[in-house]
Amino acid sequence: MFKELGAMMSLLGNKGKLQEEIAKFQQTVAQITAEGTAGGGMVTVKVSGKLEVLSCTIGEDAVKLNDREMLEDLVVAATNQALSKVREQLAAESAKVAAALGLPPAMLGGLPGLS
Repeated sequence: MFKELGAMMSLLGNKGKLQEEIAKFQQTVAQITAEGTAGGGMVTVKVSGKLEVLSCTIGEDAVKLNDREMLEDLVVAATNQALSKVREQLAAESAKVAAALGLPPAMLGGLPGLS
């Protein structure tokens, strides 16, 4: 634990490296996207690294079913799948930043733009 605190204090003394890594991370986040599908591809949702829904595509087969409740469930399932994939990518990128800074990934939760 003290080693981690020492690494954090050292990092705070090197604000330039910290700012550089945060800027890189933010650029990477802006480029991350993931898709989730449901109903055998009837619904596809695309989400950004900023956790914003970019698009939702509903296939003709889903529309023809004329089942509103099922369609709503498919949209939710596809969205949740896409969000899960983006969160995994964000966690991997956060781990890379932590490694570059010489910190354990858990310590990044409190840094601006990395939580």
